[in-house]
Amino acid sequence: MTVPPAREVPGALPADADAGWVTARIGADGYRTDVEINGYALIADEPTSVGGTGLGPSPYELLLGALGSCTAMTLRMYASRKQWPLEGVVIRLRDTPPHMKDCEECATTAVGVRSIDRIVELHGPLAPEQRARLMEIADRCPVKQTLSRGIQIRTME
Repeated sequence: MTVPPAREVPGALPADADAGWVTARIGADGYRTDVEINGYALIADEPTSVGGTGLGPSPYELLLGALGSCTAMTLRMYASRKQWPLEGVVIRLRDTPPHMKDCEECATTAVGVRSIDRIVELHGPLAPEQRARLMEIADRCPVKQTLSRGIQIRTME
């Protein structure tokens, strides 16, 4: 899939002003948002069913992607250090209940994912003790710990 170029947004700071920041830019219409992270570009959007163009994952899907990739990487790092025969990891995630109702009510009601369902599949000839330890390590993923503890977000102008 070809990623469309980032759009210019009136009043945006020069690109070098974003050094060290994850930056999200949206224009005057639609929900497509251009996201820049350390020189990488991606698109966040909403599904067409709620007025988006479906060009990219929703913000909640990106959050789940961050959690899933961090969990997989954490397991890979640990197994590699221990020289365990972990051949692959598949992480499946979903928010429960689905977030779409939150999006409709965010201006008047406290919203947010109340729980995330996670399935961790470990592939390879692991001993039962290794599997058990890796399942414990899945909970040590830094993104999972951040989400579990809660996070303070400071807004600046």
